Amino acid sequence: MDEFIDILTTDGTPTGNSCLKSIAHQKGYYHATVHVWFYTSNKQLLLQKRGAQKKTYPNRWDVSVAGHVHAGESIENAAVREILEEIGLDVTKNQLRKIAVRKGERSHPNGIQDNEFYHVFLCELTKSVEELSMQEEEVDDLKLFEFNVLKSTNKKISLVPDTSEYYQFIISTIEAILG
Repeated sequence: MDEFIDILTTDGTPTGNSCLKSIAHQKGYYHATVHVWFYTSNKQLLLQKRGAQKKTYPNRWDVSVAGHVHAGESIENAAVREILEEIGLDVTKNQLRKIAVRKGERSHPNGIQDNEFYHVFLCELTKSVEELSMQEEEVDDLKLFEFNVLKSTNKKISLVPDTSEYYQFIISTIEAILG
């Protein structure tokens, strides 16, 4: 879906301008996104398998929930909205723990220039995967994985490529929370 998003400077400051997401990806404009990592008390991560029709990384396992922040929308509201849209889970802003803002710059073979500041949240998953509902046009599967799926250099699943440092940061932060 093509929606209006706010354009940011290269340091993440709002420019006061917005455009369609497709234009931002075509021109390489910086914009805000959210990443929400769901974990369980027994040290498992909820990952989503990206839909086969996705323009980037189709059929790859990815962060539990991710999406673009709409023009004029707060970061926290975007996270809550994306969670409800993608996995059908109704959470409050108070259940989210913001742990970072990261700058990402990726050029994709299909011409998409994805320059974003992703706001990273953690949230404990207290429902079973069977109680979640997938957004058909975005998500092909939801599954719990042991933390080591992100730690392993010999990946047994096809993950969206990211730096091992980012994945290590996610796991170590969750482990610190769980004690």
